[in-house]
Amino acid sequence: MAKNIKKILIVGGTGFIGYHLAKKCLKKKWSVVSFSKNFPKKKRYLHKVKYITGDLFIKKNLKSLSQKFDYAVNLGGYVDHKNKVKTFNSHYIGCKNLSNFLLKKNIKAFVQIGSSGEYGTLKSPQKENSICRPKSIYSQAKFFATKYLLNLYKKKKFPVTILRLYQAYGPRQDINRFIAIVIDACIKNKEFPCSDGKQFRDFIHVDDVVEAIFKSLANKNAKGEIINIGSGSPQKIKDVINYLVHRIKRGNPQFGKLKLKKEETLKIYPNISKAKKILRWSPKVKFSKGLIETIRYFKKNP
Repeated sequence: MAKNIKKILIVGGTGFIGYHLAKKCLKKKWSVVSFSKNFPKKKRYLHKVKYITGDLFIKKNLKSLSQKFDYAVNLGGYVDHKNKVKTFNSHYIGCKNLSNFLLKKNIKAFVQIGSSGEYGTLKSPQKENSICRPKSIYSQAKFFATKYLLNLYKKKKFPVTILRLYQAYGPRQDINRFIAIVIDACIKNKEFPCSDGKQFRDFIHVDDVVEAIFKSLANKNAKGEIINIGSGSPQKIKDVINYLVHRIKRGNPQFGKLKLKKEETLKIYPNISKAKKILRWSPKVKFSKGLIETIRYFKKNP
């Protein structure tokens, strides 16, 4: 293998964002290793990626990653947030194990994917220097991981950037996230229960997320920083559902069938000026165009 080929470790490389990141890395002729609990589903398999299975929570599993890496990105973690112990262990303890392992590898850059949930019920637009009050066990685990990594940067100059991600969407997403669920229900012409749809949420196309990751890996000024990654333009949930029904010409949303949670924040969206300033990044994929592309994928891959 040529010496100048960049080597990247993608933890969670079999997931939705991991697939798109790995694909772009291969396009750049990088060497890609994915570390995940399971091998990828057929829709996310890339034959030039080296897939290694293991659990970040079990330290000895990391010994299978014997090669050197230039970069690492942590997209991993247990996704069934109902299991609180597993969620906390994978997103916090797993992240600690990974970062301490990579500290010995002298990598050039590490990107941790954080969550907008770390802010809790903070008023929008949410800024990176705000006080965080995460509510769910998932958000708390992400927040503790953020604090741990920033401390590692301060004490040992671990080259970490934390990207606080809002709601990513796009082709090949599992049908367990809002946009994918609605598109799937519409294509199948189902009735589906919704809230009254008065909430505003921020959606970011997976291609824009991948671009933000690349810019973070390459930018020395991003080290030791928390950076919001979202569109900065919130969308009303009812409008999104109605747009998808209109485009697909099927589906029957039952607005008002689901009640909002008592503490539900009606508006959640980021201030993205820091991403623009430090990373020179801003979202490129127009929301309507991204939705049409996502609909097209789900129609071809029911």
